[in-house]
Amino acid sequence: MSEQRTGAQIMCEALIREGVEVMFGIPGGAIMPFYHAMWEYRDKLRHVLCRHEQGGGHAAEGYARATGRIGVCIGTSGPGTTNLVTPIADAMMDSTPLLAITGQVFSHLLGKDAFQETDIVGITMPITKHNYLVKNVEDLPYVFKEAIHIATTGRPGPVLIDITKDAMIAKTVPNWDVKLNLPGYKPTYHGNRKQLREAIRLLVNAKKPLIMAGNGVIMANAHEELRQFAEDLHIPVITTLHGIGSFPEDHQLSLGMPGMHGWVHVNKAIQECDVLFNIGGRFDDRVTGKVSTFAPHAKIIHVDIDPSEIGKNVKVTVPIVGDARNVLQALLDELPGDDELATLHANTTEWLAHIRAMQQQHQPKQQYFKRDDSVMLAPAEVYNSLTRALNERGNYRVVTDVGQHQMWAAQLLDWYRPRTHITSGGAGTMGFAVPAALGVAIAHPNETVWAICGDGGFQMTNQEMATIIQEGIKNVKVAVINNGYLGMVRQWQELFENKRYSGTPLSGPNFAKLAEAYYWKGITVERPEDVDAAIEEAYATDGPVLIDFRVEREVNVWPMVPQGKSIGETITDASQV
Repeated sequence: MSEQRTGAQIMCEALIREGVEVMFGIPGGAIMPFYHAMWEYRDKLRHVLCRHEQGGGHAAEGYARATGRIGVCIGTSGPGTTNLVTPIADAMMDSTPLLAITGQVFSHLLGKDAFQETDIVGITMPITKHNYLVKNVEDLPYVFKEAIHIATTGRPGPVLIDITKDAMIAKTVPNWDVKLNLPGYKPTYHGNRKQLREAIRLLVNAKKPLIMAGNGVIMANAHEELRQFAEDLHIPVITTLHGIGSFPEDHQLSLGMPGMHGWVHVNKAIQECDVLFNIGGRFDDRVTGKVSTFAPHAKIIHVDIDPSEIGKNVKVTVPIVGDARNVLQALLDELPGDDELATLHANTTEWLAHIRAMQQQHQPKQQYFKRDDSVMLAPAEVYNSLTRALNERGNYRVVTDVGQHQMWAAQLLDWYRPRTHITSGGAGTMGFAVPAALGVAIAHPNETVWAICGDGGFQMTNQEMATIIQEGIKNVKVAVINNGYLGMVRQWQELFENKRYSGTPLSGPNFAKLAEAYYWKGITVERPEDVDAAIEEAYATDGPVLIDFRVEREVNVWPMVPQGKSIGETITDASQV
């Protein structure tokens, strides 16, 4: 017979049984029994003490996004749990498998406004796949098994387990022989064969087909199947912000990113295509622009593991519910022979040539050249140097924050592999990059992890630099694109509010000295000729490095689609506003 265990011990053992190795969190009163128990399991469960619960949540997200495994974050009751709300919402929007473990006051105090009592289950209900309030120690083995199953299957997402202090203290003999019983939760992994065949029929008979790859391809580890599918049919591929890395950008069929800050030729291709095959993307507003004008000539095939996404924003001709990898494998099995594909290949060869001609026409306007009359450092020069360094060395991951620098990274860096581009997309959470880079660095200790931040987002969560030092992490390098503004908002104010810069001019400390205060190497770069040397020094340093790139202040992200406009109305400079 098994020995009795406290609830807190059961929590530790449940995590170990589910393959969890790392957790990110901060202790406090209600969660304290869990932390007491962790000491016994410290050889199997690594706890990373973050400086803020939001940082712990984003670190868990980074770990999950870089590995495909569940990320675990921990907070105590009250403010500890509410500080986790932002990363939980972020994980929900970006389909990241996340387990949030929170402490709660004693059961007999629930509903009595006890010290640090907060109804976190009620608060997080709209932003979790599922959540639990556990008051009985005997429920813990099943709840943890079910929670992790829900978080990691179907469309991944965050699950929260809120546990009362008495449930952690109480003892029982845990029943590990628990069988999952979820009659209402049965994700569909394989597409309907009739719909698969209809999709093939539409694609084979298309004259101007287009593949749109989203995050679902990466989550399903379907990048090889996507490449083969695109090559067999010879169809050009576009990748959403979260789909970056699902298809190598040096491939002859790769076109780049669509949407609000997508390339002109990509947006024009969407508007001209006759069949649009979206696999694993959400058709969010940043991609579609004015929905009523989106892909007006196209029959749309939409593959998604979440049936609620299909038809939510865009009318779909062929809906296919299923896992991206399974669906692509099934489609490959259904492909006709080369003779039957000959007409399609002829059409797509002509179609691709047409898109490349549009690219040649519009691409020069999309480049970020330093003005002849400016001696300041242009952001593009930083990205050009960083791209060269990344390509020369390989073995890297890039985490970006949110804002102008995020779009420049998506546009100007080269992306070849899945899970190398990690950002906050759906929620657009400033402050994501530094803590997420911490999680990525722990997941991949032998790779260089670059965090690219704006000076605004960096100042929201830079305290996790202390965590990185405390954990002995050496493979994180931070590049701050410092323009003294909340740049993306400033851009809108410049273009649409007659330069009324309300709430956007931004001051900050000397970031290099701040880095040194955290025992990092800090470097300041103000001149174009110093960029390469700074990046080389970062690589040569055996430890974390921050480079403060003080760039030209009023540089915009081009192209862009003004809010409420069609993606066919993409503008490439201020004169078009």
